[in-house]
This record gives sequence, structure tokens and C-alpha cells, in this order.
Amino acid sequence: MLSTLREAISTSPLSAVLEAADAVILGKSAELRLALTCILAGGHLLIEDVPGVGKTTLAHLLARLLGLHYARVQFTSDMLPADIIGVSVYERGGERFRFHQGPVFSQLLLADEINRATPKAQSALLEAMEERQVTAEGETRALPEPFFVIATQNPTYQIGTYPLPESQLDRFLMRIALGYPAAEQEKALLAGTDRRHLLAELAPVLGPRALIVAQKQAELVHAAPAIIDYVHAVLSFTRTSERFQHGLSPRAGLALVRAAKAWALMAGRAYLLPEDVRTVLPAVVSHRLISGNDDSPNGHAEIANYILSAVPVP
Repeated sequence: MLSTLREAISTSPLSAVLEAADAVILGKSAELRLALTCILAGGHLLIEDVPGVGKTTLAHLLARLLGLHYARVQFTSDMLPADIIGVSVYERGGERFRFHQGPVFSQLLLADEINRATPKAQSALLEAMEERQVTAEGETRALPEPFFVIATQNPTYQIGTYPLPESQLDRFLMRIALGYPAAEQEKALLAGTDRRHLLAELAPVLGPRALIVAQKQAELVHAAPAIIDYVHAVLSFTRTSERFQHGLSPRAGLALVRAAKAWALMAGRAYLLPEDVRTVLPAVVSHRLISGNDDSPNGHAEIANYILSAVPVP
């Protein structure tokens, strides 16, 4: 099985996806790699940053390159759950109600500025993100396969934002921040073609079926007992540290292993190294922990560094 996986990895087009993405979003190779890792791990992605740094462009870019059906919802304070899930409309000719699917019935849903909606509207995504299905008017409907949510979030200090509840934050496999580009990349961006025009010219590189195959390959990446012990040590440390109000859950541990496997697959390996776990850990665990201190991207990085320095590497 591992030999078959190694053969598949050597011919994987994942590098082509990253190369095409790098040409659109300049100077953010590490963030793009994490975003693709999140999708390969079958998880949802939360991007937190100030407006205008390319969060929406990143979501649309991945949908184009992966050949996924894409829908975008602009979250606002007056949004209702039906605006996301859908609504039944009475048809006089047939004398019956017909359900009209909402934008959640897509393969990649962009929940833009998700924390500008009320908790009631945000909760409409909980079942979709966890169960890949929605229940409306007593009937459960399956979502397309694959299904991903990429949500953008404005900093919580900005006016008109509602903090995401812990239960919803836990549904996101990763949280990343893009940040401002470096000087040379920003100059190239200012002098170059509009990113929207570049997106329109892109052709799919993978496609939904190939993406599902890659996800299954990621699941087959081998995690040695020493790696599992390391992940468990991370979980145990957060549960005993006085810095955090509560520790990481078993679901967080599973998310860390899944993300590390996807990262290893991206690196062309069929086995995990401690460096895979350490690389994805900041994006996987920081939004699941409450320390009562800085909740900015700098604070998230400090939390991750605190854990990484405290837990010995096997």
C-alpha cells in the first residue's frame, strides 16, 4: 500500500496547483501551501485579516484551480439562516412547496466576513461543516462531494463584528492570516494585471475526482507510534498548562494528525515526521485555545511557539 502511495505522490499535480496559485497571490507561498493542505485534509479554513489583503481572492483561486463549484455569501448583520441553507417556495401550479437550495449547496463555499453576521446566522453552517448535510423543514439533504467552507473574518476589534463561538471555531481545521505582502511582491502587484482578470484566465488543474483521490492518499500517510505519542503530549500539555482556560480536545488531536498527513503528502512523503506536526500546529491549534491574552495573529503565533518550545520533540 505504501509503495502504491509513493508512486502516486511522485506523479501528483499538487505542485502545479501551488505554482499556479503563486502566480496570482504573490509572496504568500507558505499560506497557500497551508490552505491547500487544509483542503487535502478534508477540513474547513478560516482566514482572519484586515480587508483588502486577498482573502476572497484566495478562496476563488482555489475553487478555480481545483475545478470546484463555487459560491460566495457576503455575511451581514441582517442575514437569516435561510439565506445560506435555502427556502421552500409555494408553487401555485403544482399546489406544493418546492425547496430552493441556498449557496451552501456548492463544493466550495466562501463565507465572506463571517463574523459580521449574528450568531443565529453563523449557526446555519454548523451542521453543514460537521456532517456535510443540512436539515431544513424536517428534511435532511446531503451536500455535494467534496464540500469545503472557506470563511474570512475581520479582526474582532473592528466595528460590527460578532465573535465566533468556540463550537464553530472548532469546526475549522485551520486558521491562517495572510498579512501584507513584502515590498517587492507588492510593487509587482501594483504594476501587474488585475487579479480578477488572472482568475478568469485560469483553468482547473485537479478537478473534484482527482482531489478526492488525493484526500484518500493523505489518509494513507503512515503515522508512527512516536508521532502519535508526540501529538498526545501536545494535547496533554495544553490540558495541564495554567495558561489556557481549557485544553485541546480529541477532535483537535485528530485535526492535527490529518493536517500533518496532508502536509507530508504535499512534500512527497508517505510517512510523517515530527516537523510535519510542528509546521501545521500553529494553524491548527491556536484558534482552539483561550489564553485570555492577545487574540491577534501575533498572539496566535506566540501561543504556538509556547507549545512547541514546551513539548519535547521525539
